[in-house]
Amino acid sequence: MRVADQWKDYELIDCSDGERLERWGNYLLIRPDPQIIWSTPKTNPLWKSADARYHRSHTGGGRWEVYRKLPDVWNIRCGSLTFRVKPMGFKHTGIFPEQAVNWTMTAELIKKAARPVRMLNLFAYTGCATVSALAAGASVTHVDASKGMVAWAKENATASGVADRPVRWLVDDCKKFVERELRRGNRYDIILMDPPSYGRGPGGEVWKLEDEIFSLCSVCAGLLSDDPVLFMINSYTTGLSPSVMHYILSSVLPKRIGGSVSSDEIGLPVTESGLILPSGATAVWSAFF
Repeated sequence: MRVADQWKDYELIDCSDGERLERWGNYLLIRPDPQIIWSTPKTNPLWKSADARYHRSHTGGGRWEVYRKLPDVWNIRCGSLTFRVKPMGFKHTGIFPEQAVNWTMTAELIKKAARPVRMLNLFAYTGCATVSALAAGASVTHVDASKGMVAWAKENATASGVADRPVRWLVDDCKKFVERELRRGNRYDIILMDPPSYGRGPGGEVWKLEDEIFSLCSVCAGLLSDDPVLFMINSYTTGLSPSVMHYILSSVLPKRIGGSVSSDEIGLPVTESGLILPSGATAVWSAFF
């Protein structure tokens, strides 16, 4: 397992009974996590000092119970990067902290390439991976279907001082965008994707990751340049194990490009127990492995 242990402004303090106790900068939040199926004693006194707790509804969605007034938005840092935190209507904060291991990997490979690198970031959300890649020297095409998320990503770029770097901010359906890019003949050295497990398009189209991921990866493979650097898939879907994603990448990427595929869980260190909370899976192809 690859562990996101480089944070200073984020900390997973404890986890038990389906909940995480987390520090986001100066604020403590309690959020639900269905993977936390153990019931260990909540002896850490900070459980009683949280600023807010998210309660999930049995009928869908949920609400924040605020114990002490929170700002609408605040900043946290990860290395040299700055990200904007905003508690959202569905438990999220705009940042998946476990992904820091992938931001670091991508930035290191951009620098290792020692040449101009073009990156495509699909389902790019609030742009933490985009911002990290821009800081490392890549030019980035950032694509997400949500106008609000793309606006938030621009805020993160400004907060991190990279808003003037070469980036295209696009509000678009990722699959349709990829198909158009193929027809246009555009190519990328790095392709990242962090697709949702389930969703509906503006026309009511149903997206289910297990049904779509192989065809999406197959199409995206056609966008790789003649000298590619990285192809990465992230998943939070239990049905897509690291081994399944490893098999997909190994199947869709042409043997002529060389390199190799690796896959693993990613996780967060838990301060109270000293254990690691599994927080998703990543499969990666790289020319440098």
